[in-house]
Amino acid sequence: MEEKRKNKRFNVKLELEISSLFKQDNVCVENIDAPITVVDISKGGIGFHTQSILPIGFYFNACMLLNPDDDSKLYCVVKIIRCIDLGHGMKGYGCEFVGMAPVLSYIFDDYAASQGFSESE
Repeated sequence: MEEKRKNKRFNVKLELEISSLFKQDNVCVENIDAPITVVDISKGGIGFHTQSILPIGFYFNACMLLNPDDDSKLYCVVKIIRCIDLGHGMKGYGCEFVGMAPVLSYIFDDYAASQGFSESE
């Protein structure tokens, strides 16, 4: 199958926790405490798995540490754009970065290089 994504996704194993979700019209969902496992990441977004049911179209604040050796954290806003049922109570979510400066794309280039990937693979 032909890859149609604009940015290459890289497999990654990160743990995050979503404590609250929000929408642009000031609708908030609090006390979610949803543990998630990020399974892939790209310059455009992340994919993750969780047992929690999260609403499509909502946003959350994320802080990710891609390279523990340099301790630099990536702070961004993430929008949930799709969900699939993985079975056994697990859901797979696709999200896009919406609150991240384009100048920070070098972080993904550095991560890909450290993992032995190139953008052309």
